[in-house]
Amino acid sequence: MNEQLNTLEHAQQTAIDLAIQFGPKVIVALLILAAGYYVGRWVGRLADSMLEKIGLDETLRLLLVRIVRILVLGLFLIMALQNLGVQLLPLIAGLGVAGAGIALAMQGVLGNLAAGLTIIFTRPFKVGEYVAIVDVEGTVEEIKLFNTVLSHPDRSRIVIPNRKIVGEILHNFGTLRQLDVVVSVAYDTDIKQALATIHDLLAAHPRILQEPEPFIRVLALADSSVQIAIRPWTTVTDFYTTSGDITQAVLETFREHGIQIPFPQREVRLLGAA
Repeated sequence: MNEQLNTLEHAQQTAIDLAIQFGPKVIVALLILAAGYYVGRWVGRLADSMLEKIGLDETLRLLLVRIVRILVLGLFLIMALQNLGVQLLPLIAGLGVAGAGIALAMQGVLGNLAAGLTIIFTRPFKVGEYVAIVDVEGTVEEIKLFNTVLSHPDRSRIVIPNRKIVGEILHNFGTLRQLDVVVSVAYDTDIKQALATIHDLLAAHPRILQEPEPFIRVLALADSSVQIAIRPWTTVTDFYTTSGDITQAVLETFREHGIQIPFPQREVRLLGAA
């Protein structure tokens, strides 16, 4: 019994000694980390304001601000470890060995990170632009370090790992898209009148842009009709709605002006026996 009490008293005394020896250092280290957190936020806000004034891209600006905050916090972390008496060189060596193992286990994640940095610095597309890549398309909502988020016209969200983007063929529409409407008219139609009618229709439509100039040309001479290509420009957000509007408007306007849209026809001749 006395032996157990002695052991307990020895443990208590050891805990008290450790608390007296390291307690103040631990408290100071925690205060240093807390100060580093708030200083990092302040420096980050200052850097963000300066980068915004020089007109830096938002995605790149946010990345640089994060790096600045991490560097400031890392500096205060080193100060906290030095206050605790931690030897940094063995710690750095151990972290290097552990980092090599982690890198092998997280190749996919690191691949996304490297691809994300490539996208941010090369800027093949920006937030708000409409892109098509890896069999999907949509408006760029966010460019993160590990993935890129698109919003699809059907109001769904598409999350693409960044390593699936770098090295692929990317179609960047920007903020404008060109409609591709094809209408057919009969061969006896006054083509100049039909083209002028389409031109007036596009000029009056509120969602059609006049710059760049709409493309209106005869496209092909089909079996039973003359095909006219109608390719005006509109914003990405109005693309799908405007495409249907123009098709309907062309149909109604042609009917008003007596311009015929012919049905497919084939002429069949029966040859009698000689």
